[in-house]
Amino acid sequence: MIVIFQSEAAGDVMMFGDIAKKMLALMGKEPAERGIVTVDQLPGAIALLRVAVSDDKASHAGKQEEDLPAYEQAPDGTKRDYVSLARRAIPLIELLEWSLKKKVPVTWGV
Repeated sequence: MIVIFQSEAAGDVMMFGDIAKKMLALMGKEPAERGIVTVDQLPGAIALLRVAVSDDKASHAGKQEEDLPAYEQAPDGTKRDYVSLARRAIPLIELLEWSLKKKVPVTWGV
């Protein structure tokens, strides 16, 4: 399943469903098939994601690339390339920031 985050402020951000649910939980939103981050909620969501990114980077500080996992398990049990939380969250943070700047909400759906 693919989840698409959309806003009139910027281009869409697409994520695998399991990753999108994780991002929603990090933002303090209930993971659901559809939803909205209102303009009033944007600053808090951005701050929470930034803290998660900072924590993720700190947990990998000083590690060499070969020390990081090469793969992660997908929900269907298959392997997929490992991608850090920071790398996954940055496009979403940028969408949220543009939306805040233009004072428009962000919606998501499958």
